[in-house]
Parts: sequence; C-alpha cells; structure tokens
Amino acid sequence: MKQKAKAVIARAHGAPVVVENIWVDPPQQGEVMVKMEACGVCHSDLSTATGVIPLPPPVVLGHEGAGRVVAVGEGVKGLAVGDRVVSSFVSMCGHCRYCTAGRPQLCDQNAKTAFTLPDGTVRTHDMHNQPLNVFCGNGVMAEYATLHLDNVVKVEHDLPMECCALISCGVMTGFGAVVNTAQLTAGSIAIVFGAGGVGLNAIQGCAIAGAAMIVAVDRVDSKLELARLFGATHTVNAANEENLVKALKKLTGGGADFAFECVGLGSVVAQAYGALRKGGTAVAVGVASGQDSTTLKTVSLSLEEKTLKGSYYGSARPREDFPRLMSLYQGGRLKLDELITHRYTIDEAPQAFDDLANGRNARGMIVFG
Repeated sequence: MKQKAKAVIARAHGAPVVVENIWVDPPQQGEVMVKMEACGVCHSDLSTATGVIPLPPPVVLGHEGAGRVVAVGEGVKGLAVGDRVVSSFVSMCGHCRYCTAGRPQLCDQNAKTAFTLPDGTVRTHDMHNQPLNVFCGNGVMAEYATLHLDNVVKVEHDLPMECCALISCGVMTGFGAVVNTAQLTAGSIAIVFGAGGVGLNAIQGCAIAGAAMIVAVDRVDSKLELARLFGATHTVNAANEENLVKALKKLTGGGADFAFECVGLGSVVAQAYGALRKGGTAVAVGVASGQDSTTLKTVSLSLEEKTLKGSYYGSARPREDFPRLMSLYQGGRLKLDELITHRYTIDEAPQAFDDLANGRNARGMIVFG
C-alpha cells in the first residue's frame, strides 16, 4: 500500500525548498520501499533547487541516504524486509559497456534516471495526486522512498546509518576522485581546491593514499581549520592571495603532482591545472553549471605533459567501493563522524539548505525519527 511521508521538495528554481506531505507508492517490479533513517544535505541538492542542475520541478530532493527496506517488489533478489541499504545516485544496469568495463558511474541507464526511476515513471505524488520528480532516481530526503534495485546498495557492515549515508555521495565523490580517478601515488604533492563536504573527503583520500604534502585551498578560515583535521598539511586562504597559482607554486616548490577542483567553477579548474608541475594531473570534481567553461593554455598540454580529467561520483563502483570505505571507517582510518557538523529534523530542512548555501557546515544531516 502507498505510504504517507514528509518530503523536502524544490517546487521552483530559485525558490526556498519546502517540506510537504506526499504519497509514496509501493514498489513495483525490481523495486524496494525504504524507510529512511538519515540523509545528507549535499550541494547538488542545493544546485537543483537553484536551477544550476536544471531538473524539472517539482523535485523530491535527496540522494545521500540510508535506511531499512520495508517492502519489496516482484523479482527482487538479494534484499529482504529489514535489510539496511544506502542509495546510489547513479543507476547501475550491470550490462551496458560501461558497467561491464567496471565503470558503472558512467552507466548508459544513468541518463534516464535524472529525475525518474529507470522506467521513466515516479512513485511519488503530492497530496493533490500530482506526480513529483525525484532527484537522480532517488528522492531520499523523505521519510519513505521507493527506489529501483539499480540505485540501492546493501549494507553488510555494522555502521551508524548516518555514516552510511555520508559514504553514498560526499565521501565516495571526494575519496574516489583521489584513489580511483587520479590514482594518487604515495609521496606526491597534492592541492585540494574547496574544503566543503567533497573537498574534505578528497583531502583525507590524499592522506590515506600517502601524499607527502596536502594543501587545502578555500576562502573561509573555519573550513581550512577543519581541513587540517582531515589531513591537510598546509592551508591557503584564496581570498588573501593576489595571484593564487603563483603562491601555490611557491609553496609546493614548483607545483603539485595532483590537484583536485571540488568547487564546480571553470575558473577554479584553470587554477588547479595552472598549479601543477610538469607531468601533473588535475581532476575536476565539482559540478559546474552548463554555461560555465574553462580556458587553458593549449601548448602546456603537450610541452608540459599535463593532464586534465574529470571525475564523476569518484569513478565509483558502489557495490565494491562502499564496503571498502566502511571497512576503512571501522579500522579507524576514515573519518566520518567528524564530517557531520549539524543534524536537523526534516521540518528543519529549509534551515539546513540556508546553512549549506552560507557555508556553515561540512555536512548537514537530516535524521528521521
């Protein structure tokens, strides 16, 4: 039967998010209904609300969630009522050329689930029975959510659900950009631009991978202080530098081996690339608007053998990488609890988004009662 639930909805681009009661339909073929326990407030959710990510409203937000299965649809194997699961905002069909090549984050099906389930329909409606789109096939910033199996990963580890939720997006995106996409080598010099939720995880990814020098760059001193907790050896406030690239090259003795842009601005991508030494690799991690662009000196690509590449979802293989991250946390090597700087009820979601927009949190977390 369908379930009544509170949900956080972006009703129009540029308008504040709202909390409404909605109806969540029961799972169909290959789907499960999840009672959500925790959901991170991610910048991508904010970008959807502002229209930077132009999904058609109204949209039930949320893609960094964890909860327990309360109902299963026909044909579901490997999951049962009571199982703990986390959401994945990439839909992994398991049989396209990208999935079979070990790159499920680029799955062909993913483009079909930008705001619906894989079959092009939704299981969410408002109190007037009008359909509500769902962010990346998820819509887990709600008390209940019905998801396709291709967007769900079972949790085998005994972790707090808030930590599981963090792994499903912010941690995977930042950590994976370092370990999976860049394949940072021990002893390297790394620069991370942006010390928000994703940037902090890129920083601790660099530390766990063995970087000898990790420079965190941001414009907020409180974020730079937090960056040191996550492994940064040096910090630079970009607001205080007239020529940021020149300052970074001086600090690093000629430039970084790896640079990670975790902001989502073409101008910062150019700074990351410019701060490299010869043979270095810059990785664009942040999601920029569709109108943004990056300008580089083309000759540097050949003469200096620099590399610029992108990282989507930390080049994640969720069913392999999520358990690995959970093991690192259990072993005391990966910081998760420290990422959560404020917890909110679902009714406090508008405040959570305001705090995110104003840089007050590393990661805000909505905890469901």
